[in-house]
Amino acid sequence: MTVNEMGTVPRLQRPGGNCVFALVSALILRDISRSFNRLRLTRKGGPKESDGSISGIAVTGLQMLSASLIFPGQSFFPILRASGIGIALAASAAAMPLHAQDDDPATLPPSAGQDKGIDIRVDWTQFVDAVIEGDAGGEPNYGGRIDGYVAVPGSTIGLDDSITIDIHPEFRYGESANGEIGLLPTNTGLFYPQDGGEVFDLSASITKAWKNGAELSVGKFNLLDFAAKFPIVGGGGNEGFQNLAMALPPTGLVPGSIVGAQFKTPTRIGLLRIWVFDPIIASRRDGFEDPFGSGVSVLVANTVPLKIGGEQGYYTVKLVGTTMRGADFSVYPQVLIPPPAAGFQDEKGGWNAALSWQQYLNSYEGMPGKGIGWFGQLSFSDGFPTPLDWHLFTGIAGNPKSRPQDKFGVAYFRYSISDRLVDTLATRLTLKDEQGVEAFYTFQAANPLRVTANVQVIDSAADFRSTGVVAGLRVKTSF
Repeated sequence: MTVNEMGTVPRLQRPGGNCVFALVSALILRDISRSFNRLRLTRKGGPKESDGSISGIAVTGLQMLSASLIFPGQSFFPILRASGIGIALAASAAAMPLHAQDDDPATLPPSAGQDKGIDIRVDWTQFVDAVIEGDAGGEPNYGGRIDGYVAVPGSTIGLDDSITIDIHPEFRYGESANGEIGLLPTNTGLFYPQDGGEVFDLSASITKAWKNGAELSVGKFNLLDFAAKFPIVGGGGNEGFQNLAMALPPTGLVPGSIVGAQFKTPTRIGLLRIWVFDPIIASRRDGFEDPFGSGVSVLVANTVPLKIGGEQGYYTVKLVGTTMRGADFSVYPQVLIPPPAAGFQDEKGGWNAALSWQQYLNSYEGMPGKGIGWFGQLSFSDGFPTPLDWHLFTGIAGNPKSRPQDKFGVAYFRYSISDRLVDTLATRLTLKDEQGVEAFYTFQAANPLRVTANVQVIDSAADFRSTGVVAGLRVKTSF
Protein backbone atom coordinates (compact mmCIF):
# COMPACT_ATOMS: atom_id res chain seq x y z
CA MET A 1 0.00 0.00 0.00
CA THR A 2 1.44 3.40 -0.99
CA VAL A 3 1.54 6.55 1.10
CA ASN A 4 -1.19 8.10 -1.03
CA GLU A 5 -3.44 5.13 -0.34
CA MET A 6 -2.99 5.90 3.33
CA GLY A 7 -4.79 9.16 2.73
CA THR A 8 -1.92 11.64 2.60
CA VAL A 9 -1.80 14.50 0.12
CA PRO A 10 0.49 14.05 -2.92
CA ARG A 11 3.68 16.07 -2.72
CA LEU A 12 4.03 19.43 -4.40
CA GLN A 13 7.55 19.83 -5.76
CA ARG A 14 7.82 23.60 -5.36
CA PRO A 15 10.15 24.21 -2.41
CA GLY A 16 11.87 27.15 -4.11
CA GLY A 17 8.63 29.05 -4.65
CA ASN A 18 7.55 28.30 -1.12
CA CYS A 19 10.82 29.68 0.30
CA VAL A 20 10.49 32.92 -1.66
CA PHE A 21 6.85 33.26 -0.72
CA ALA A 22 7.53 32.61 2.98
CA LEU A 23 10.33 35.18 3.08
CA VAL A 24 8.30 37.87 1.34
CA SER A 25 5.32 37.20 3.60
CA ALA A 26 7.43 37.29 6.76
CA LEU A 27 9.01 40.62 5.82
CA ILE A 28 5.64 42.13 4.97
CA LEU A 29 4.10 40.93 8.23
CA ARG A 30 7.13 42.24 10.12
CA ASP A 31 6.44 45.70 8.68
CA ILE A 32 2.83 45.42 9.82
CA SER A 33 4.01 44.50 13.30
CA ARG A 34 6.46 47.38 13.54
CA SER A 35 3.94 49.90 12.26
CA PHE A 36 1.17 48.77 14.58
CA ASN A 37 3.48 48.66 17.57
CA ARG A 38 4.18 52.35 17.01
CA LEU A 39 0.47 53.01 16.79
CA ARG A 40 -0.88 54.09 20.17
CA LEU A 41 -4.37 55.57 19.72
CA THR A 42 -5.88 56.20 23.13
CA ARG A 43 -9.02 58.05 24.07
CA LYS A 44 -6.97 60.71 25.83
CA GLY A 45 -4.00 61.05 23.49
CA GLY A 46 -5.66 61.29 20.07
CA PRO A 47 -3.94 60.49 16.79
CA LYS A 48 -1.24 63.17 16.68
CA GLU A 49 1.65 61.00 17.75
CA SER A 50 0.34 58.17 15.58
CA ASP A 51 0.29 59.86 12.20
CA GLY A 52 3.63 58.33 11.19
CA SER A 53 2.48 54.86 12.18
CA ILE A 54 -0.77 55.24 10.29
CA SER A 55 1.24 56.16 7.22
CA GLY A 56 3.42 53.12 7.81
CA ILE A 57 0.37 50.88 7.92
CA ALA A 58 -0.94 52.37 4.70
CA VAL A 59 2.45 51.78 3.06
CA THR A 60 2.39 48.19 4.32
CA GLY A 61 -1.00 47.74 2.69
CA LEU A 62 0.49 48.93 -0.58
CA GLN A 63 3.43 46.53 -0.10
CA MET A 64 1.01 43.64 0.23
CA LEU A 65 -0.88 44.77 -2.86
CA SER A 66 2.38 45.09 -4.82
CA ALA A 67 3.56 41.65 -3.72
CA SER A 68 0.31 40.12 -4.95
CA LEU A 69 0.96 41.61 -8.37
CA ILE A 70 4.64 40.58 -8.47
CA PHE A 71 3.83 36.94 -7.60
CA PRO A 72 0.41 36.39 -9.26
CA GLY A 73 0.89 32.64 -9.52
CA GLN A 74 0.88 32.00 -5.77
CA SER A 75 -2.50 30.78 -4.53
CA PHE A 76 -2.33 32.88 -1.36
CA PHE A 77 -1.81 36.21 -3.07
CA PRO A 78 -5.47 36.92 -3.95
CA ILE A 79 -6.01 36.99 -0.18
CA LEU A 80 -2.84 39.05 0.23
CA ARG A 81 -4.10 41.52 -2.36
CA ALA A 82 -7.45 41.90 -0.60
CA SER A 83 -5.74 42.21 2.76
CA GLY A 84 -3.45 44.93 1.43
CA ILE A 85 -6.40 46.98 0.24
CA GLY A 86 -8.18 46.40 3.54
CA ILE A 87 -5.20 47.48 5.63
CA ALA A 88 -4.75 50.64 3.60
CA LEU A 89 -8.43 51.49 4.09
CA ALA A 90 -8.25 50.64 7.79
CA ALA A 91 -5.30 53.01 8.15
CA SER A 92 -7.37 55.79 6.63
CA ALA A 93 -10.20 55.06 9.03
CA ALA A 94 -7.78 55.02 11.94
CA ALA A 95 -6.80 58.61 11.15
CA MET A 96 -10.21 59.77 12.35
CA PRO A 97 -10.10 61.24 15.89
CA LEU A 98 -11.23 59.11 18.79
CA HIS A 99 -13.26 60.95 21.40
CA ALA A 100 -12.82 60.44 25.11
CA GLN A 101 -15.50 58.45 26.88
CA ASP A 102 -16.23 58.07 30.57
CA ASP A 103 -15.42 54.61 31.86
CA ASP A 104 -17.22 52.73 34.57
CA PRO A 105 -14.33 51.48 36.76
CA ALA A 106 -16.42 48.49 37.84
CA THR A 107 -16.41 47.10 34.30
CA LEU A 108 -12.64 47.33 33.79
CA PRO A 109 -10.03 44.73 34.69
CA PRO A 110 -7.34 45.84 37.17
CA SER A 111 -4.85 46.69 34.39
CA ALA A 112 -7.27 48.85 32.42
CA GLY A 113 -5.93 52.06 33.93
CA GLN A 114 -2.83 51.68 31.77
CA ASP A 115 -2.76 52.87 28.18
CA LYS A 116 -2.59 49.90 25.85
CA GLY A 117 -1.83 49.62 22.18
CA ILE A 118 -2.34 46.97 19.56
CA ASP A 119 -0.01 44.06 20.20
CA ILE A 120 1.27 42.17 17.14
CA ARG A 121 3.71 39.30 16.85
CA VAL A 122 4.66 37.35 13.74
CA ASP A 123 6.22 33.88 13.96
CA TRP A 124 7.91 32.20 11.01
CA THR A 125 8.54 28.49 11.66
CA GLN A 126 10.36 26.26 9.17
CA PHE A 127 10.56 22.47 9.28
CA VAL A 128 12.80 19.88 7.68
CA ASP A 129 12.12 16.21 8.43
CA ALA A 130 12.80 12.80 6.94
CA VAL A 131 12.13 9.14 7.68
CA ILE A 132 15.55 7.68 8.47
CA GLU A 133 14.39 4.18 9.39
CA GLY A 134 11.30 2.28 8.23
CA ASP A 135 9.32 1.25 5.19
CA ALA A 136 8.72 4.65 3.60
CA GLY A 137 10.37 7.97 2.98
CA GLY A 138 14.08 8.64 2.93
CA GLU A 139 13.87 11.97 1.10
CA PRO A 140 13.85 15.13 3.25
CA ASN A 141 10.69 17.22 3.36
CA TYR A 142 10.62 21.01 3.70
CA GLY A 143 7.69 23.12 4.86
CA GLY A 144 6.81 26.01 7.07
CA ARG A 145 4.16 28.24 8.48
CA ILE A 146 3.71 31.94 9.17
CA ASP A 147 1.50 32.92 12.09
CA GLY A 148 0.34 36.40 12.98
CA TYR A 149 -0.97 37.12 16.46
CA VAL A 150 -2.91 40.37 16.84
CA ALA A 151 -4.47 41.52 20.12
CA VAL A 152 -6.61 44.65 19.86
CA PRO A 153 -7.58 46.22 23.22
CA GLY A 154 -11.02 47.76 23.30
CA SER A 155 -9.61 51.22 23.99
CA THR A 156 -8.12 51.41 20.49
CA ILE A 157 -11.56 51.12 18.91
CA GLY A 158 -13.51 53.33 21.31
CA LEU A 159 -14.43 50.65 23.88
CA ASP A 160 -12.81 49.83 27.21
CA ASP A 161 -9.98 47.43 27.90
CA SER A 162 -12.22 44.82 29.46
CA ILE A 163 -12.76 43.82 25.83
CA THR A 164 -10.04 42.33 23.60
CA ILE A 165 -10.20 41.22 19.97
CA ASP A 166 -7.76 38.44 19.02
CA ILE A 167 -6.94 37.70 15.39
CA HIS A 168 -4.73 34.84 14.18
CA PRO A 169 -4.01 34.61 10.44
CA GLU A 170 -1.92 31.57 9.49
CA PHE A 171 -0.37 30.30 6.29
CA ARG A 172 1.27 26.89 5.87
CA TYR A 173 3.26 25.69 2.90
CA GLY A 174 5.41 22.77 1.80
CA GLU A 175 5.40 19.13 2.86
CA SER A 176 6.23 16.95 5.87
CA ALA A 177 6.66 13.33 6.90
CA ASN A 178 3.08 13.15 8.17
CA GLY A 179 1.53 9.78 7.30
CA GLU A 180 4.79 8.14 6.26
CA ILE A 181 5.32 5.98 9.36
CA GLY A 182 2.33 6.47 11.67
CA LEU A 183 -1.35 7.32 11.50
CA LEU A 184 -0.92 10.16 14.00
CA PRO A 185 0.74 13.23 12.43
CA THR A 186 4.40 13.52 13.40
CA ASN A 187 4.41 17.24 12.57
CA THR A 188 1.46 19.08 14.10
CA GLY A 189 2.65 22.46 12.86
CA LEU A 190 2.19 21.31 9.25
CA PHE A 191 -0.95 19.26 9.89
CA TYR A 192 -3.18 22.30 10.49
CA PRO A 193 -5.01 23.97 8.89
CA GLN A 194 -4.50 21.26 6.23
CA ASP A 195 -1.93 18.53 5.78
CA GLY A 196 -0.12 19.36 2.54
CA GLY A 197 0.04 22.18 0.03
CA GLU A 198 -0.35 25.92 0.53
CA VAL A 199 -3.21 26.84 2.83
CA PHE A 200 -4.42 30.02 4.52
CA ASP A 201 -6.77 30.21 7.51
CA LEU A 202 -7.98 32.90 9.86
CA SER A 203 -9.24 32.70 13.44
CA ALA A 204 -10.82 35.65 15.25
CA SER A 205 -12.53 36.05 18.61
CA ILE A 206 -13.69 38.70 21.04
CA THR A 207 -13.24 38.40 24.80
CA LYS A 208 -14.95 40.22 27.66
CA ALA A 209 -13.12 40.17 31.02
CA TRP A 210 -14.38 41.00 34.48
CA LYS A 211 -12.47 42.14 37.57
CA ASN A 212 -13.02 38.81 39.35
CA GLY A 213 -11.01 37.04 36.64
CA ALA A 214 -13.96 35.62 34.69
CA GLU A 215 -13.83 35.79 30.88
CA LEU A 216 -16.24 35.09 28.03
CA SER A 217 -14.83 34.54 24.52
CA VAL A 218 -16.83 34.06 21.32
CA GLY A 219 -15.61 33.38 17.79
CA LYS A 220 -13.48 30.99 15.77
CA PHE A 221 -10.59 29.49 17.73
CA ASN A 222 -7.36 27.73 16.80
CA LEU A 223 -6.96 25.34 19.74
CA LEU A 224 -3.21 25.09 19.16
CA ASP A 225 -3.05 28.62 20.59
CA PHE A 226 -4.44 27.28 23.86
CA ALA A 227 -2.33 24.13 23.86
CA ALA A 228 0.80 26.26 23.42
CA LYS A 229 0.19 27.88 26.82
CA PHE A 230 0.09 24.68 28.90
CA PRO A 231 2.82 24.52 31.55
CA ILE A 232 5.76 22.16 30.90
CA VAL A 233 4.27 20.30 27.89
CA GLY A 234 2.88 23.30 25.97
CA GLY A 235 4.14 24.36 22.57
CA GLY A 236 1.37 23.78 20.06
CA GLY A 237 3.68 22.20 17.47
CA ASN A 238 5.69 25.36 16.82
CA GLU A 239 7.50 24.85 20.12
CA GLY A 240 8.05 21.72 22.20
CA PHE A 241 6.73 18.37 21.01
CA GLN A 242 5.71 17.97 17.37
CA ASN A 243 3.70 14.74 17.42
CA LEU A 244 -0.04 15.40 17.62
CA ALA A 245 -0.21 12.93 20.52
CA MET A 246 1.33 15.55 22.83
CA ALA A 247 0.95 18.82 20.90
CA LEU A 248 -2.86 18.63 20.69
CA PRO A 249 -4.06 15.24 22.01
CA PRO A 250 -6.86 13.96 19.74
CA THR A 251 -10.10 12.70 21.27
CA GLY A 252 -12.23 12.24 18.15
CA LEU A 253 -14.63 14.85 19.52
CA VAL A 254 -12.72 18.14 19.68
CA PRO A 255 -11.29 19.32 16.33
CA GLY A 256 -8.25 21.59 16.14
CA SER A 257 -10.27 24.56 14.91
CA ILE A 258 -13.72 25.32 16.30
CA VAL A 259 -16.49 27.92 16.26
CA GLY A 260 -18.18 28.54 19.58
CA ALA A 261 -17.77 30.16 22.97
CA GLN A 262 -15.67 29.66 26.07
CA PHE A 263 -16.47 30.85 29.59
CA LYS A 264 -13.82 30.53 32.26
CA THR A 265 -13.86 31.65 35.85
CA PRO A 266 -11.74 31.15 38.96
CA THR A 267 -13.35 29.00 41.64
CA ARG A 268 -12.40 28.14 45.20
CA ILE A 269 -10.60 25.03 44.03
CA GLY A 270 -9.17 26.12 40.69
CA LEU A 271 -10.13 27.35 37.24
CA LEU A 272 -13.37 26.24 35.55
CA ARG A 273 -13.66 26.33 31.75
CA ILE A 274 -16.81 25.60 29.77
CA TRP A 275 -16.75 25.37 25.97
CA VAL A 276 -19.83 25.17 23.74
CA PHE A 277 -18.90 24.62 20.09
CA ASP A 278 -19.85 23.28 16.68
CA PRO A 279 -18.52 19.69 16.43
CA ILE A 280 -17.41 20.08 12.78
CA ILE A 281 -13.84 21.28 12.22
CA ALA A 282 -13.74 24.96 11.20
CA SER A 283 -10.40 24.99 9.35
CA ARG A 284 -10.53 26.84 6.03
CA ARG A 285 -14.06 28.12 6.57
CA ASP A 286 -15.63 30.82 8.71
CA GLY A 287 -17.79 28.30 10.56
CA PHE A 288 -20.97 30.34 10.24
CA GLU A 289 -22.29 28.76 7.03
CA ASP A 290 -24.46 26.36 9.03
CA PRO A 291 -23.55 26.86 12.70
CA PHE A 292 -24.43 23.88 14.90
CA GLY A 293 -26.21 22.28 11.97
CA SER A 294 -24.60 18.92 12.86
CA GLY A 295 -25.15 19.18 16.61
CA VAL A 296 -23.65 20.75 19.70
CA SER A 297 -20.55 19.75 21.66
CA VAL A 298 -19.74 20.76 25.23
CA LEU A 299 -16.40 20.54 27.02
CA VAL A 300 -16.13 21.13 30.78
CA ALA A 301 -12.69 21.26 32.40
CA ASN A 302 -11.61 22.12 35.91
CA THR A 303 -7.94 22.75 36.69
CA VAL A 304 -6.76 22.52 40.29
CA PRO A 305 -3.38 23.99 41.31
CA LEU A 306 -1.70 21.72 43.85
CA LYS A 307 1.71 21.81 45.48
CA ILE A 308 3.52 18.53 46.12
CA GLY A 309 6.80 18.66 47.99
CA GLY A 310 6.78 22.43 47.69
CA GLU A 311 6.60 22.30 43.88
CA GLN A 312 3.64 23.66 41.90
CA GLY A 313 1.48 21.33 39.87
CA TYR A 314 -1.72 21.61 37.81
CA TYR A 315 -4.27 18.78 37.60
CA THR A 316 -7.21 18.90 35.19
CA VAL A 317 -10.34 16.80 34.76
CA LYS A 318 -12.01 17.16 31.35
CA LEU A 319 -15.37 15.88 30.12
CA VAL A 320 -16.58 16.18 26.51
CA GLY A 321 -19.97 15.29 25.09
CA THR A 322 -21.67 15.80 21.74
CA THR A 323 -25.09 15.46 20.14
CA MET A 324 -23.60 15.02 16.66
CA ARG A 325 -24.65 11.97 14.70
CA GLY A 326 -21.59 9.97 13.67
CA ALA A 327 -17.98 11.15 13.85
CA ASP A 328 -16.20 13.82 11.85
CA PHE A 329 -13.92 11.51 9.88
CA SER A 330 -12.83 14.35 7.57
CA VAL A 331 -9.70 14.88 9.69
CA TYR A 332 -8.65 11.20 9.59
CA PRO A 333 -6.66 9.32 6.93
CA GLN A 334 -8.80 7.78 4.22
CA VAL A 335 -7.83 4.31 5.39
CA LEU A 336 -9.59 4.86 8.75
CA ILE A 337 -12.93 5.90 7.29
CA PRO A 338 -15.42 3.02 7.76
CA PRO A 339 -17.95 2.06 5.08
CA PRO A 340 -21.49 3.44 5.51
CA ALA A 341 -22.85 0.00 6.36
CA ALA A 342 -20.74 -0.08 9.52
CA GLY A 343 -23.15 2.36 11.21
CA PHE A 344 -20.57 4.84 12.50
CA GLN A 345 -22.35 7.74 10.81
CA ASP A 346 -25.75 6.67 12.14
CA GLU A 347 -24.91 6.53 15.85
CA LYS A 348 -25.75 9.75 17.70
CA GLY A 349 -23.70 11.18 20.54
CA GLY A 350 -20.29 10.48 21.99
CA TRP A 351 -18.19 11.21 25.07
CA ASN A 352 -14.63 11.49 26.32
CA ALA A 353 -13.20 11.80 29.83
CA ALA A 354 -9.59 12.71 30.60
CA LEU A 355 -7.24 13.44 33.47
CA SER A 356 -4.14 15.50 32.69
CA TRP A 357 -1.34 16.79 34.87
CA GLN A 358 1.69 19.07 34.75
CA GLN A 359 3.80 18.79 37.91
CA TYR A 360 7.05 20.67 38.45
CA LEU A 361 9.79 18.53 39.97
CA ASN A 362 12.34 21.33 40.25
CA SER A 363 11.38 24.95 39.59
CA TYR A 364 14.08 27.60 39.45
CA GLU A 365 13.99 30.41 41.98
CA GLY A 366 13.66 33.84 40.42
CA MET A 367 12.76 32.38 37.01
CA PRO A 368 8.95 32.01 36.79
CA GLY A 369 7.82 29.15 34.57
CA LYS A 370 11.33 27.73 34.29
CA GLY A 371 12.26 24.32 35.64
CA ILE A 372 11.79 20.61 35.00
CA GLY A 373 8.47 18.83 35.31
CA TRP A 374 6.46 15.68 34.74
CA PHE A 375 3.35 15.73 32.57
CA GLY A 376 0.81 13.33 31.17
CA GLN A 377 -2.77 12.53 30.23
CA LEU A 378 -5.03 9.50 30.52
CA SER A 379 -8.17 9.57 28.42
CA PHE A 380 -11.14 7.27 27.71
CA SER A 381 -13.79 7.52 24.97
CA ASP A 382 -16.94 5.58 24.09
CA GLY A 383 -15.28 4.04 20.99
CA PHE A 384 -18.46 4.24 18.91
CA PRO A 385 -18.93 6.38 16.93
CA THR A 386 -15.64 7.99 18.03
CA PRO A 387 -12.65 6.09 16.59
CA LEU A 388 -10.61 5.93 19.83
CA ASP A 389 -11.03 3.80 22.97
CA TRP A 390 -8.35 5.35 25.14
CA HIS A 391 -4.98 7.04 25.06
CA LEU A 392 -2.08 7.74 27.36
CA PHE A 393 1.00 9.90 27.15
CA THR A 394 3.56 10.88 29.77
CA GLY A 395 7.01 12.40 29.87
CA ILE A 396 9.51 14.86 31.26
CA ALA A 397 10.20 18.35 29.90
CA GLY A 398 11.80 21.55 31.04
CA ASN A 399 14.73 23.91 30.87
CA PRO A 400 18.40 23.22 31.61
CA LYS A 401 19.37 25.30 34.63
CA SER A 402 22.57 26.47 32.96
CA ARG A 403 20.59 27.57 29.86
CA PRO A 404 17.03 28.34 31.03
CA GLN A 405 16.11 29.84 27.66
CA ASP A 406 16.56 26.39 26.06
CA LYS A 407 14.04 23.58 26.42
CA PHE A 408 14.08 19.80 26.18
CA GLY A 409 11.56 16.99 26.43
CA VAL A 410 11.03 13.26 26.07
CA ALA A 411 7.65 11.51 26.07
CA TYR A 412 5.95 8.16 25.44
CA PHE A 413 2.45 7.82 23.99
CA ARG A 414 -0.02 5.06 23.17
CA TYR A 415 -3.34 5.48 21.34
CA SER A 416 -5.90 2.68 21.10
CA ILE A 417 -8.20 2.57 18.07
CA SER A 418 -11.69 1.44 19.03
CA ASP A 419 -12.40 -2.30 18.84
CA ARG A 420 -15.50 -1.62 16.75
CA LEU A 421 -13.46 0.24 14.12
CA VAL A 422 -10.67 -2.38 14.15
CA ASP A 423 -13.21 -5.14 13.50
CA THR A 424 -14.96 -3.11 10.79
CA LEU A 425 -11.75 -2.49 8.86
CA ALA A 426 -10.24 -5.95 9.40
CA THR A 427 -10.84 -7.07 5.82
CA ARG A 428 -9.13 -3.96 4.47
CA LEU A 429 -6.36 -3.32 6.99
CA THR A 430 -5.08 -4.92 10.19
CA LEU A 431 -4.90 -2.30 12.92
CA LYS A 432 -3.40 -2.24 16.41
CA ASP A 433 -2.55 0.38 19.03
CA GLU A 434 -0.15 3.09 17.88
CA GLN A 435 2.69 3.93 20.24
CA GLY A 436 5.89 5.88 20.11
CA VAL A 437 8.55 7.99 21.77
CA GLU A 438 9.52 11.57 20.94
CA ALA A 439 12.52 13.58 22.15
CA PHE A 440 13.53 17.15 21.34
CA TYR A 441 15.99 19.85 22.33
CA THR A 442 15.48 23.54 21.58
CA PHE A 443 18.55 25.78 21.45
CA GLN A 444 18.00 29.52 21.55
CA ALA A 445 20.71 30.63 19.17
CA ALA A 446 19.71 34.28 19.44
CA ASN A 447 16.72 36.28 20.54
CA PRO A 448 14.31 35.46 18.89
CA LEU A 449 15.92 32.62 16.86
CA ARG A 450 15.20 29.12 18.21
CA VAL A 451 16.50 25.90 16.66
CA THR A 452 15.01 22.51 17.62
CA ALA A 453 16.29 19.01 16.88
CA ASN A 454 13.60 16.33 17.06
CA VAL A 455 13.50 12.53 16.76
CA GLN A 456 10.51 10.18 16.94
CA VAL A 457 10.32 6.39 17.03
CA ILE A 458 6.86 5.19 15.94
CA ASP A 459 5.27 1.74 16.07
CA SER A 460 2.42 2.38 13.64
CA ALA A 461 -1.19 1.36 14.12
CA ALA A 462 -1.00 -0.06 10.60
CA ASP A 463 0.24 -3.60 11.26
CA PHE A 464 1.91 -3.99 7.86
CA ARG A 465 4.38 -1.21 8.68
CA SER A 466 7.60 -1.81 10.55
CA THR A 467 8.74 0.48 13.34
CA GLY A 468 9.94 3.75 11.83
CA VAL A 469 12.14 6.66 12.87
CA VAL A 470 11.65 10.25 11.74
CA ALA A 471 14.17 12.99 12.49
CA GLY A 472 13.72 16.68 11.96
CA LEU A 473 14.93 20.22 12.45
CA ARG A 474 12.72 23.20 13.29
CA VAL A 475 13.78 26.85 13.06
CA LYS A 476 11.55 29.55 14.50
CA THR A 477 11.98 33.30 14.50
CA SER A 478 9.66 36.07 15.64
CA PHE A 479 9.20 39.60 14.37
